[in-house]
Amino acid sequence: MNKLILIAVTALITAIYPLRASASDITIGATTWYTAWDYEDDDENDIEYDPAFLYGPVLSLAITPELSMSFVFLYGEFTMKVENDPAMDLNRYDSDLTLNYRISNYFKLFAGAKYMGFTWDPGTHRAIGPGVGVSAVFPVGNDFFLLGYISGMYLKGNEDENERDYSEKTNEYGGNASLSLAYYIPDASTTISLGGRYQQLKIDYIDPDTTNVSDSMSRFYGVTLTAVYTFNI
Repeated sequence: MNKLILIAVTALITAIYPLRASASDITIGATTWYTAWDYEDDDENDIEYDPAFLYGPVLSLAITPELSMSFVFLYGEFTMKVENDPAMDLNRYDSDLTLNYRISNYFKLFAGAKYMGFTWDPGTHRAIGPGVGVSAVFPVGNDFFLLGYISGMYLKGNEDENERDYSEKTNEYGGNASLSLAYYIPDASTTISLGGRYQQLKIDYIDPDTTNVSDSMSRFYGVTLTAVYTFNI
């Protein structure tokens, strides 16, 4: 996990920059995402996940008035239920590192790297790769802003499990979309945003030779809440 270099999505922080950023601003804070996890695979296994919170830090650095970098890391614990088997705990993480370029007062382009995956006892699934997207911020009056972004990603991954002694390589691709309403508190230099996020991820195993390993599609959707503080250095 020392390669937390990631992209495309950069949660709300990518869109927060245009609110009050200057060339020497740093923005720090925290974000949470309460999300459902819909899962289906080619073997039609009956697998369900209980909704859960993903949460973690956000960090942004304004390099110039047009250029900025942002980092987001999310972590959460899910319960996986498989038909006729005991429930299993699963830890999931989702991280992005992006370079953002402002092309107008309202829009930014961003690109970077995404690192994501999940672990269970006794296995791991990890993937890393590039992503690109566009974010937007629109003032709606009285220090309220409408924020949104859409992005795509392509990842290369690996899945290992000690119990069955297998290792499989994957190609993974998908996208993210988010829309939220933010309020900037001038006296506190703080922005609070509330909205929703949708993520879709397709995992294709490359020539799998392991039983019960099949291509899958996951959809995540839920409510996001973010609070960040901006200060000048």
